[in-house]
Amino acid sequence: MCLLLGAAGVGKTLLVKRLQNLSAPDGKGDLGDPPPTQPTVGTNLTDIVTQKKIITIRELGGCMGPIWSSYYGNCHSLLFMLDASDPTQLSVSCVHLLSLLSAEQLAEASVLILFNKTDLPCYMSVEEMKSLIRLSDIIACAKQNITTMEISAREGTGLAGVLRWLRDTHRASS
Repeated sequence: MCLLLGAAGVGKTLLVKRLQNLSAPDGKGDLGDPPPTQPTVGTNLTDIVTQKKIITIRELGGCMGPIWSSYYGNCHSLLFMLDASDPTQLSVSCVHLLSLLSAEQLAEASVLILFNKTDLPCYMSVEEMKSLIRLSDIIACAKQNITTMEISAREGTGLAGVLRWLRDTHRASS
């Protein structure tokens, strides 16, 4: 199981829908226009098929942050999403990330930190955001294997890399 977590409005639902289109069994892998989304209240389960392996992604709504820990069991990987176009969410996202990384149930999980919405203008670069939250120190002190990627779920930028990470991570955990 892969958990997909992040603050409300960071693009988790769109990411899952795009990954599902990209990994479609018909082999087209065509993203097309971004599908409409609504804020997730609760949880969504989505199966992604990659090289004949099914990876289940459990997306939890950002409003469920206080009870995320109820879903840590059986988690082999974690996608943690930040909105790269909204530095005002950075501090709360950092607190959530530190809480996730310190959770004993997630000590063995591989973590992919996604900076989404890189297609939108922002007065702060992703590198500045990483520096501000001292991401290099967080990664150095964490028990988990952590990878970071810059993506745009809307435009499809970086999504092939996310699929590759999921495939490689879940191959290693099988």
